[in-house]
Amino acid sequence: MSALLRIFARLVTLALLVALSLCGLAIALFAIGWTASGDFNLPGLAKLVHLPQLRTDVGDLLRRLEASGSVAGVAALCGLGALVIGLVLLLGIAFGRRGRLAILEKNDDGILAARPRVLGRVAGAMAEQARGVTATKVKVRVGRRGAVRIGVQASHSRADRPQEVQAQTSAALAPLTETFQIRAQVHPKVAKHEPRVQ
Repeated sequence: MSALLRIFARLVTLALLVALSLCGLAIALFAIGWTASGDFNLPGLAKLVHLPQLRTDVGDLLRRLEASGSVAGVAALCGLGALVIGLVLLLGIAFGRRGRLAILEKNDDGILAARPRVLGRVAGAMAEQARGVTATKVKVRVGRRGAVRIGVQASHSRADRPQEVQAQTSAALAPLTETFQIRAQVHPKVAKHEPRVQ
């Protein structure tokens, strides 16, 4: 749900930024006003978008909103809808944007933390140093209290034994997992496309 809210908030933000950019570009171009006819200026832009007529229409609408009736009811529903959309956008921005940090060490001097994606890259690079490992897929999960779990899928050739690959990969991850007390699970997997020897 939070992922959908973030996507919705980003799409609306992008659409608003594009609209504001186009409006700013139009105002900047019309502000130059170099034509002899005088239409290519800010008053000309106002005439082009019918601002005088829009002012009259908005005034009539506001007078009708002051009175009771169907127009006032529709306006109230539109206001509530805008309020709901605003709350959804705020929730989309607030929820999960920062992501949980993996707490590696905490003491009196401070907290040592890392982003899960960065920690996954480090673990993947270390696991690929193991003998027999041809590729890795790493997933880092961070609990609510900062506990870190790393799952490593280690691909290997058919000639290598899975038990040996698992032991070698665990040993390659030991400097990271033992130093910061991280739980790591290694899952050996036979590579579908083995590298060709040239």
